[in-house]
Amino acid sequence: MPNTGRGPLDPASLPRPSTFSGVEAKLKKGNRLLFDRHSQVLEGLVTLMDSQDRRTLVAWALDCAQHPLQEFEARYPSEARPRRCLELCRDWAQGKVKMPVAKRAILDCHAVAQDLRNPEHEALCHAIAQGASTVHVRGHALGLPIYELTAIVIRLGGQDYQGAVQEKADWYLERLRYWESHVDDLGWRWAPFLLKRE
Repeated sequence: MPNTGRGPLDPASLPRPSTFSGVEAKLKKGNRLLFDRHSQVLEGLVTLMDSQDRRTLVAWALDCAQHPLQEFEARYPSEARPRRCLELCRDWAQGKVKMPVAKRAILDCHAVAQDLRNPEHEALCHAIAQGASTVHVRGHALGLPIYELTAIVIRLGGQDYQGAVQEKADWYLERLRYWESHVDDLGWRWAPFLLKRE
């Protein structure tokens, strides 16, 4: 809007980019990933993630990864590597297995994605592996929604996906708020490396 000389512009009156303009641009370019840390739809989640301790992020990621796992297993019921990945990383978080065992399972889950040759299903597999990898590095937590939201857009053919993506983004935020106040309800004996202050 041009300034008519009647005082400063009200920022709220300026046109705002669409929440999904970045996704649209990435779709046009043919990008494999349609979301990132700066995606507007993930702003609230990223802000809340940044304030969480590692245990909360691990509990959240292992919980949320159940959804892409269910979708994946509905299509590939005989492929056990993604489930094994989550199970072993849950055990790793509790000190029941060592890093090399869990890391191998994470890499195996990513390998499943490479074998699929289906972008939606690949993204689901990567979402599971990223969620599981949060036990190793907190930054992997964001990989779960980045990949799962990408899978949603692909499944919907890049059309009319906004409502489904926003609903899922809101759900991630609600689950993180839940785990923020309920992480101790798990009753886990956490691996010592997850109890260290960051």
